[in-house]
Amino acid sequence: MSEPIRRVALIGFGEAGGILGTDLAAAGCNVAMYDILLDDEKTRALLQAKAEAARVRVADSFAAAAAGADLVISAVTASSSGDVASLAGRHLVAGQVFLDINSVSPAKKLSSCKAAEASGADYVEAAVMAPVPPYRLKVPMLLGGRRAEHVAPALRELGFSARPISQDIGVASAVKMCRSVVIKGIEALAVESMLAARRFGAEEQVLASLNQTFPSMGWDKDLPDYLVSRVAEHGRRRAAEMREVARTLRDVGLEPTMAAAIAERQDQLIDAMVAHGLSYEPGEKFSWRALADSLAASPDSPKQ
Repeated sequence: MSEPIRRVALIGFGEAGGILGTDLAAAGCNVAMYDILLDDEKTRALLQAKAEAARVRVADSFAAAAAGADLVISAVTASSSGDVASLAGRHLVAGQVFLDINSVSPAKKLSSCKAAEASGADYVEAAVMAPVPPYRLKVPMLLGGRRAEHVAPALRELGFSARPISQDIGVASAVKMCRSVVIKGIEALAVESMLAARRFGAEEQVLASLNQTFPSMGWDKDLPDYLVSRVAEHGRRRAAEMREVARTLRDVGLEPTMAAAIAERQDQLIDAMVAHGLSYEPGEKFSWRALADSLAASPDSPKQ
């Protein structure tokens, strides 16, 4: 797109949407947001306060948020991404760009593209390649779609780290999905290994051995806390993403043995934490050892 982006609509105002909205508003954009949780009186006030602090305008519907926006960003759950694309197909107009940053399978991105572009708007898929909080607006994104090459410069002008890699929808998402088998697989392996090692009182020896084998990874420093914390904080969402990975693999005729197991391990940790009344919030100091001890404290603790 040749014109600069001045007006942005965020659909979904969770962790990623909230951070992007805050940074875009700080960069001088006129930012509006709509989140389905605004429809619930129990969560509306909290979202309104969050938006006010970010200097983001609250809209009461997708249509109200997207009206007049140059860029509409979909930052919702995997299960809601198709519904949002359908709304885009009904309410967007030619000249608007719909940027889909959701972690879903290539097939789902292709379906969303067809739905959104029924409006005449341009659909661009984005694969977010790192956790949003540390990078914020500069989180690395891979773009795909026939308009990706044209939209990328305008996104970079706003501060995005966006790189187009294909004119075909699904390639960028495939990169993320395949990468997730390794990244989230390491997290799941760390959870299972560390919880077991702690119960045997063998964690120091296990960590020393891992550090000797992989000396540059930080097994003797903060890596175990980081890996386990990612599951403790985002396990439910990451499990949902791994089920999207499983769909991606099945679509190309591969049995998702590892992807399915990773999703199960992510869910199991969250189930165990819920059963023990445990939670982990962003910014809170985290210790995998403390979590392991809390989960092992009750003789009636559920399977982990």
